[in-house]
Amino acid sequence: MIGAVDIGGTKIAVGMVDDSGRVLSRMEAPTDPNRYSEGVERIAQMLRKTAQRAGVECTGIGIGSTGPVDPMRGEFGDVDFLPDWRGKSPVQDLAQIFNVGVALENDGDAAALAESGWGAGRNRSRLIYLTVGTGIGGGIVLDGKLYRGVDGAHPEVGHQVLDPAGPPCSCGFHGCWESLAAGPAMVAWLAGHMPAGYPHREGITAKRICELAQQGDEVALEAVKHEAYYLGLGLANLINLYTPDAIVLSGSVMKSAPLFLDRMREVIRSGCRFVPAEKTQLTLASLGEDSNLIGAARVWHYRFAK
Repeated sequence: MIGAVDIGGTKIAVGMVDDSGRVLSRMEAPTDPNRYSEGVERIAQMLRKTAQRAGVECTGIGIGSTGPVDPMRGEFGDVDFLPDWRGKSPVQDLAQIFNVGVALENDGDAAALAESGWGAGRNRSRLIYLTVGTGIGGGIVLDGKLYRGVDGAHPEVGHQVLDPAGPPCSCGFHGCWESLAAGPAMVAWLAGHMPAGYPHREGITAKRICELAQQGDEVALEAVKHEAYYLGLGLANLINLYTPDAIVLSGSVMKSAPLFLDRMREVIRSGCRFVPAEKTQLTLASLGEDSNLIGAARVWHYRFAK
């Protein structure tokens, strides 16, 4: 029975997950970016309470976290929005409190492990997991193993450059996949192309654009077409590079996946002539609202249950 901890910029979720990936109990609390010690104590309290509610004993702890992390050291990296957590080791601290094995991974890698082990990518040895929402991130599993870069680094798939003349990105480049195809990019494109007097300009969001497109709004449909084109370009790059068995799509934008999939597949077909792109299955994530907790639990299984 694994205690799962999902650490985000605004909230921390904790739960108990059995060895088939089923969440038995869960709790949430806000993340305090300036109080790491209190945050660890809150996590410990929630682990005790969720174990009690589920009537189980926690035998290990898996953590999936936003931001740069060092999975081998079990430490946070230079996380901009969690200043007091930088360089701290939740792995060491929780292992000391509970006397169990603890493992930490980036949340994108954690989700990739979850979908490859218990979800839509089960029995697929080469899988790429992508989340498309406020940003674009993910994780890569090759031959059943989590892909790590030099020094254990997590690959930033959202920062491949698609158009160097494109909009600026927080990473320092222009025209990254994230700056062209994440939710805010779709909003920015519509804002720059909506006609005078467009009735839906106030408070427009990516979710609202998708709703309008489903209702046949022509401007929203153009925004969706533009979004799908750039999503397809980024996917084509990944397929050319990795030729995976499956790409699992998640995130808030992909909740409206039927609006985008046909155009994405069209772009992939046009740009992947030299690899068997038709054998790469595009599929939606299957683990639902608890996917982050399930991913955190899978981190423990990946590290210790071999």
